[in-house]
Amino acid sequence: MAKFIVSPKLLRLKPRLTPIVSLPSSHFLHYHFPKPTSSSSTASFPQTLPTSYSLPPKPVSPLNTAATFNNVILDPRHLSCCMPDKRLKVAVLLSGGVDSSVALRLLHAAGHSCTAFYLKIWFQEDFENYWTECPWEEDLKYARAVCDQVDVPLQVVHLTDEYWNNVVSYIIEEYRCGRTPNPDVLCNTRIKFGAFMDAIYNMDYDYIASGHYANVVHPSADQSNKASILELSQDMVKDQTYFLSHLSQFQLKQLIFPLGCLSKDEVRQLAAKFDLPNKGRKDSQGICFLGKIRFSDFVARHIGEMEGIILEAETGDFLGKHRGFWFYTIGQRQGLRLPGGPWYAI
Repeated sequence: MAKFIVSPKLLRLKPRLTPIVSLPSSHFLHYHFPKPTSSSSTASFPQTLPTSYSLPPKPVSPLNTAATFNNVILDPRHLSCCMPDKRLKVAVLLSGGVDSSVALRLLHAAGHSCTAFYLKIWFQEDFENYWTECPWEEDLKYARAVCDQVDVPLQVVHLTDEYWNNVVSYIIEEYRCGRTPNPDVLCNTRIKFGAFMDAIYNMDYDYIASGHYANVVHPSADQSNKASILELSQDMVKDQTYFLSHLSQFQLKQLIFPLGCLSKDEVRQLAAKFDLPNKGRKDSQGICFLGKIRFSDFVARHIGEMEGIILEAETGDFLGKHRGFWFYTIGQRQGLRLPGGPWYAI
C-alpha cells in the first residue's frame, strides 16, 4: 500500500492527470479484521418468533413470456435474479426503503415463501451517538406497510450491541491509527450477513435476500463444491458489489439479490406498479447511525483534531494545513480545499 503519512502531522498530495482506476477493496480497507464476536444468543428476537411459514406458492410463467401478479404485469426479466424456477423459503432484509421493498415484492411474485426482517442497529442511549437523528420509526412503519400489502410476516431484530462492537467502535479505533475502513463494507460483512445470518441459522431458510444492486451466480446442484460468484449488477451507477466485496463463500452461498438484473429506473417503475406505500421515498444517503451528522464530525467528536501540514508529493512544496490525518484516506479528492487541483491524497 502506498504511504499516506510520513509523520503523524504530515499529509502528502499529488495532482492526477488521468482518472483514478478502480482498485481491489483490499487497497482501501485494513483487512486484518479481528474475528467478529457476534452470536445468535445476543440477538433480541421477539419471544413469539415463528420458526416456519407456509405461504401458498404462486404460479410462475415461463421466462420468455410476460406474467401478471396481483394485477401487475411483470416482464420475465424482472424475476430473472429471483430463482423463479424454484420454490424457496427466503429471509428478506427490509429497511423501509424502495430498493429492499421491490426486492421483497419480486421474490413474492416469483412464488417464494418470504419472511421480512427489519434490523435495528443503532446503539444505546448512553452512547454519544446521535441515534435519535435516524428516523427508524418511520422506516419500520413503511416496512410494515409493504409487508401488509401481501401478507408477508415481519420480524424486528435488535443487533445494537453487535453493531457497536463489530462496526462502530472498530471504525473509531482504526481511524485513530490512520486506517480508514469502510463502514458499509463492515456492516454487510459483520451485521447484515454476519450477526443476522448467525441469528437465523437454525430457522431453515434456503436463502437470505436484500435490495443490494449486485448479483450472485450459484453453481448448479451437481456442482455444489464450486464457488458462488459475486458479479456486477445491471446498473453500473448504483452497483454495490464493492460494499459486498469482503463476504466469504459461506455468506455468498446463502444470498439472493433480486435487483441485480435491474436498473434503478426500473426499480422505481416497479415500485409505482406495485403501488408501494414508500414508492415516493428518496434514497437514503450516508451512514444510518449518524443521521444528518457528517461522518467527519463524528470522527472529530470521538478522536479530536491534530493540525498538520500538506505537501505536494513530487516537489515537497507546502500546500496548506489539515485538521488531522484520520480525516483523509488514500485516493481522496473531496474536502481538501486546495486551489490548483484536483489534488489526491497519496
